[in-house]
Amino acid sequence: MKDLPYQSQLLPLAAILADLGPKADTQDARAKLVRWWWSGVFGELYGSAIETRFARDVQEVPAWIAGGEEPATVRDATFRSERLDTMTSRLSAAYKGVHVLLMQTGAQDFRSGQPFDHLAYFGESVDIHHIFPRAWCEANKIKRDRYDTIVNKTPLFYKSNRIVGGSAPSAYLARLLKEKAVESESRQDEILRTHGIAPAYLRADDFLPFYEARREALLRLIESAMGKVA
Repeated sequence: MKDLPYQSQLLPLAAILADLGPKADTQDARAKLVRWWWSGVFGELYGSAIETRFARDVQEVPAWIAGGEEPATVRDATFRSERLDTMTSRLSAAYKGVHVLLMQTGAQDFRSGQPFDHLAYFGESVDIHHIFPRAWCEANKIKRDRYDTIVNKTPLFYKSNRIVGGSAPSAYLARLLKEKAVESESRQDEILRTHGIAPAYLRADDFLPFYEARREALLRLIESAMGKVA
């Protein structure tokens, strides 16, 4: 449960599903429920004083699925692009939301190339780790308020994170290839792209363009989940 963005949002979800019954199994209903969920997460709407929102969603979401107007949670949710530059803590629902969204949309582990399905998640000690390691960033005078954001973090297996260590990205990518954990550089590039990472910047140890490119990739992912432009 540590990676669930809002445990509080499970309560209205359960009530909505109970109200919908078999109607929740249609493709349209599922798509709308997913959009409502991510709107709550990235709009950061279920953090506090949620009683009124809870009551409205329980009424408005089933009505929306039946053909009515968008619920307030979907309509009012906004995500500002600069929020990515301040998401540094697991206390933030949006921070955890990016982590979950990456796993859900097909990110693969750096070392094994394995997707983060339920079996892998619980069996491989998946956690959020730095892409440009903290030690490397500090040695290269990258400010903490930049290297410690979600833009420079991604889900990895515990074994992969041990190989990453504090090395430059070019060094740990080469180690992974040398170990034959990944069969080729082109396959490695495919894996990196599943995380929204531009491989060329990582191989060049070029933090700033890496950061900007990944920030844009994460923004597009969030927009797709919310169904609206940031």
